[in-house]
Amino acid sequence: MGRDVASVTISGEDRRRYRDKVRRCLDVLARMLGESQFDFERPHIGLEIELNLIDSLGDPLMRNADVLKAIADPAWATELGQFNLEINIPPRILGGEGTGELESEVREQLVHADGRAREVGGRLVMIGILPTLRKTDIGEESLSANARYKMLNDQIFAARGEEMRIAIDGPEPLRMHADTIIPEAACTSVQFHLQVSPDQFGAYWNAAQAIAGAQVAVGANSPFLFGHRLWHETRITLFEQATDTRPDELKTQGVRPRVWFGERWITSVFDLFEENTRYFPSLLPLCDEEEPREVLDEGRIPELGELTLHNGTIYRWNRPIYAVVEGRPHLRVENRVLPAGPSVADVVANGAFYYGLVRMLAEADRPVWTRMSFATAEENLHRAARDGLESTLYWPGMGEVPAPELILRKLLPLAHEGLDRWGVDPVRRDHLLGIIERRCVTGRTGAAWQIGTVGLLEEQHGLSRHDALRMMTRSYAEHLRGNDPVHTWEI
Repeated sequence: MGRDVASVTISGEDRRRYRDKVRRCLDVLARMLGESQFDFERPHIGLEIELNLIDSLGDPLMRNADVLKAIADPAWATELGQFNLEINIPPRILGGEGTGELESEVREQLVHADGRAREVGGRLVMIGILPTLRKTDIGEESLSANARYKMLNDQIFAARGEEMRIAIDGPEPLRMHADTIIPEAACTSVQFHLQVSPDQFGAYWNAAQAIAGAQVAVGANSPFLFGHRLWHETRITLFEQATDTRPDELKTQGVRPRVWFGERWITSVFDLFEENTRYFPSLLPLCDEEEPREVLDEGRIPELGELTLHNGTIYRWNRPIYAVVEGRPHLRVENRVLPAGPSVADVVANGAFYYGLVRMLAEADRPVWTRMSFATAEENLHRAARDGLESTLYWPGMGEVPAPELILRKLLPLAHEGLDRWGVDPVRRDHLLGIIERRCVTGRTGAAWQIGTVGLLEEQHGLSRHDALRMMTRSYAEHLRGNDPVHTWEI
């Protein structure tokens, strides 16, 4: 979840000091990796979900501070826009009844929070992009009050030196400019965390990268932005563009974007943190008092605050995480490719598919990343984001194949075996992977349901686009409350 920062003025000396501190943190991380100091005896999973607030019409409600106060639970926090909230679900073991407990806890939290939101005239919606957002909703006044967001906004535009340009092709292409990072707030996602050992980190990260396209194809839930029908998972390209610090000249020079798939398969978590330090200037150059070398020399565990803060402003689709929990350091892969929603059942099914599949691929004798180029994995992600389950993806040994065929024939059986290795209850395993299977068979993702519903409301009921989006959003919220998987929702 986003770290709070104080409002400060940044100087050139602050940047130099921060750069030096990040490099010292990187040196300390290298020492810790060499000394095998990390906790991975009982790997845990974790979950974060970003949500939107709507009013009675289905339009965005800019009152997250009021709703957060009403919820009064430290698991909840604000996000970038005043119409966003985020929940952090406590980590747990995946095996046994873990997935069932996870689904129950998320449902209980959302029902409670939705009740509190209703007290201030709102509702919670778990969706990739809130369909009813309009361009008039994305001024700087819509930023949440946290000084971190104002500072990020100012630093990104200082780096760009000009307005943000957003250009998205699709059935109804969108071209626009923005003078704030608020378009990023339209992107609400679910983040799956997986604790791994240092020795296994490279394999798990590579595996997560390799399956990003398949995840997005079967999980797409963001087809509308500012009234335009665009990609099935528009959130991918919007997020890439809405946080881009590069003007055209730097893009031409090959400067890396801050929302980044990456450029190569890795062998160690150190590769990613080292790339962060080498390629990306700081956006929030704020130093802690901790001196990491001294802390480690004294036999204690450093927080590496500068390294982790810098990492949090580089938006990899699979992000490395260093954290200290109860005095023990650990590493996690944070999987960030999927949108929020549609239902809690769908979110947990997406998680089961990911966790099972990534384990099998990471432990394979002949890893998939030795048989597929990194560029192909990235192309799969963007194909899936554009066309969802209608996309064609590449997979070693199969070539170019329709996404549903790839998932049904190859990936679901692997995920099944992977969940067995995690010790997941067989009944839960079959239930959750059955949701993924039925989505592939019916072709009904969240994106497909949204597109079909809006089309029906416009064609058969004569509604305007915005009225159709409002009605669809209200219907979506009711389905969310019922927790039926999206493949069962009627159009």
